[in-house]
Amino acid sequence: MAVKPELAFLNPNRREALRTGAAGLLLFAGGAGEAFAETGPTIVVTPALTEGPYFVDERLNRSDIRIDPFDNSVRSGFPVRLGVTVSRLSGGVVSPLTGATVDLWHCDAAGVYSDVSAQSSVGRKFLRGYQVTNLHGNAQFLTVYPGWYSGRAVHMHYKVRLFNGNQTSYEFTSQLFFNEVLTTSVYSLSPYASRPNRDTLNTTDGIFNQGGGTNLILRMGRDGTSAVASFHVVLNNV
Repeated sequence: MAVKPELAFLNPNRREALRTGAAGLLLFAGGAGEAFAETGPTIVVTPALTEGPYFVDERLNRSDIRIDPFDNSVRSGFPVRLGVTVSRLSGGVVSPLTGATVDLWHCDAAGVYSDVSAQSSVGRKFLRGYQVTNLHGNAQFLTVYPGWYSGRAVHMHYKVRLFNGNQTSYEFTSQLFFNEVLTTSVYSLSPYASRPNRDTLNTTDGIFNQGGGTNLILRMGRDGTSAVASFHVVLNNV
């Protein structure tokens, strides 16, 4: 898929885009990641947001969530390589949260979620999956830029869980949002261009404006024909 010149604004310095978040905290950087501990007044605990109606606990342990195991088809869309770093905040110190299960799910380019009866997609499992954080608190996903549906800004859902055996001992749920200028540029490409006139921006999204939405916007850079995104989840009292 060709990348429009407008997408070059994402960030010419890919490594810096992945290392520094809105709060100035260290983020996922490359495949191996880095252990870290950081203190200071810039630490921002990640705000929780509603799970929404479309979480399905598929227990799909996979990094590439574009694939639908129903028929091994690959969901079309602008590729996004997403690195998520999960940390715990304790005593003013941020440290990696190892062994946490990170679920990621979102709609496809047409605004459809998989395995939802209301959207006639039961049995399909595209754009859903989980990864377990490594020693550095990192999890990686390959997905596509989400589409839109009426009443919501462009977003992804995620959930962080800890387990004691088969029992959930901790759970945190929130959402991720996108820069509006970037979304406009991506949506000029196929297959998004076939669905113009999205009706909700970040500023008019009720969930984004519940509190903390500006702290949930992904940092993004460009890597060839895909977007490279990162986000640092900081959890308190874990």
